[in-house]
Amino acid sequence: MTVFNPQRLQVVGVVTFYMASALIMVFVNKAVLNSSPDLPLLFLLLQVLIAVILLHASAAVHGDKIKIPKLEMEVAKKLIPVVSVNIIGLVFNTLCLRDVEASFFQIARGLVLPLTIAVSSCYTRSTPSRMVFMAAGIVTLGFMLGVAPSSNSALPVTAIPSTLSLFYGVLSSLFIAFHAVLIKNSLPYCNNSTIELAWWTNAGSAILILPFVILTGEPSKLYSLAQSDNWNWAVFLWGTIVTGIFGFLLCIAGLLSIKITSPITHMFSSAARSVLQTALGVWIFNDILTASRVVSISVILGGTM
Repeated sequence: MTVFNPQRLQVVGVVTFYMASALIMVFVNKAVLNSSPDLPLLFLLLQVLIAVILLHASAAVHGDKIKIPKLEMEVAKKLIPVVSVNIIGLVFNTLCLRDVEASFFQIARGLVLPLTIAVSSCYTRSTPSRMVFMAAGIVTLGFMLGVAPSSNSALPVTAIPSTLSLFYGVLSSLFIAFHAVLIKNSLPYCNNSTIELAWWTNAGSAILILPFVILTGEPSKLYSLAQSDNWNWAVFLWGTIVTGIFGFLLCIAGLLSIKITSPITHMFSSAARSVLQTALGVWIFNDILTASRVVSISVILGGTM
């Protein structure tokens, strides 16, 4: 007779929900960024604000289970590292997704696992096992195969990732790795509550990114687009609402995933969805899937298994 392990079922449930939410976020984000490429920071600001609003609404309905933390400067100072790393990673993540095809996005961020292993090892001052080293090496090889210049002359210019977009991808991977490790250290400051940490992360991110939204002139760009007959405002509006909701769910699911697993295990689950994401990218956005990209994704997946 099979004995079910409740803890294992909990891990499977959280990771599955995290992967589903992440896929929805990627494709709706891509649709909005395709229609409004000049508004990445404003789009991101609205997403985190929606997440904060949903947290307050959830607390109003389920006040006995969901608690909004009190504004304490001492706690805020201790959470500056995780909040700063979170929003910087989100900015580079958004810019990378805007500038590459959806099917190439996982390749562009292919160094997440190796960088997480490196950051986690440095933080814990431990040496990874030989198998972990091997996995990191295989994933890195897959990334290099994916970003190597293609010999396919028929590939459209729009399908070729720029050096800047790859730079965004590497920086996004690095800050995601830092964030995954910092969360474990930050939870005690929030009474070990993922909800409280989610509130601090989203509220703090909104405060940090607001000046940059103004400095880049994105509100005036939004006004100009609103006056244009060529801009599909519905994609931006509904895309912002959908990604705001799923961003809120993804934040909770991601925090739970890291809380009940290790940072490296969390990144394994994140990398494993790349095949489905690639297939959906080809189907939804008519992305071009070259042989080198297939090999790259296969090698990256092989390294994560």
